[in-house]
Amino acid sequence: MQNQQVNTPLRKSQPLISFIIAYYNLPARMLCECIDSIMALSLQADEREIIVVDDGSKTRCTDELTRYEDDITYIRQRNMGLSEARNSGIQMATGRYLQFVDADDMLIKDAYDYCISIARSEQPEMILFDFTKTDIQPTPLQHSAIQTGPHYMRHNNIHGTAWGYLFDRSILGELRFTPGIFHEDEEFTPLLMLRAETLCSTSAQAYFYRQRDDSIVANTNIRHSIRKLSDLKGVICRLNYVADHRPVGDRTALQRRVAQLTMDYLYQIIILTHSRHYLERKIADLRKEGLFPLPNQNYTNKYSWFRRLSATSVGRSALMRLIPLISKER
Repeated sequence: MQNQQVNTPLRKSQPLISFIIAYYNLPARMLCECIDSIMALSLQADEREIIVVDDGSKTRCTDELTRYEDDITYIRQRNMGLSEARNSGIQMATGRYLQFVDADDMLIKDAYDYCISIARSEQPEMILFDFTKTDIQPTPLQHSAIQTGPHYMRHNNIHGTAWGYLFDRSILGELRFTPGIFHEDEEFTPLLMLRAETLCSTSAQAYFYRQRDDSIVANTNIRHSIRKLSDLKGVICRLNYVADHRPVGDRTALQRRVAQLTMDYLYQIIILTHSRHYLERKIADLRKEGLFPLPNQNYTNKYSWFRRLSATSVGRSALMRLIPLISKER
């Protein structure tokens, strides 16, 4: 792998937070807005490390980044995908905490500063926060008592997005993002959370998520959709394998996540393919893996009704009619 390091600011001490920004073929304006949102936080220059990983963009943005040359580390690599870009950032990072940020998104100052204050005072290994897709509105800021990652996973559905939390680099070990797949976050996040002995969940809407029409998430090409579904099933199977080989507390935590992702997988099959035949084929595959029917657990109301409907042919016919209607209303 060829990495070209353009600028590495000198540091006298370990930064509190390393911000890892994966960048690929976006307007430079968006990247600059992202960097500006980080620099506006309540961190001194030596408390932050901003790493921009350019994953082989067609056009370099080095001219636009000149004004940040004393504040960022910029590396460029051949295009290998989001997972490898983030893995490169992990390799470069020196901060105590790591934070992933997508280059077209921004951090929200007051809410993220609240998370920074928790990192300073209570020093948990993970700090979870919320996000918003709409205009930024002030929200009451509060946080949970410290708990373990497995405990949190046993009692809550989690957001898989890797940018939805701040975490202590020491808990990573050898864990990295799996290269070349979609849904890499859904695999990385629960495995990382299992390692956290101290976790704090906050109400802070600290992340502004901008979904673009040309983003990976928005791509509805059928081949693209089938690949995404296939990759998600691979993630589910790998997490299920890990669950089977972990102590009971970790296993129960991962089983909840596997069940949630399996429900999402079936939901997405209906949304993306509109094919009852394809749905039945994939349910047959899940049965062979021991992943269907969904476990008889009352995780959430949505999970409970989906589990009951998906278990019968008549119920699946109802899901084929209802889910597209529900999706259109959102």
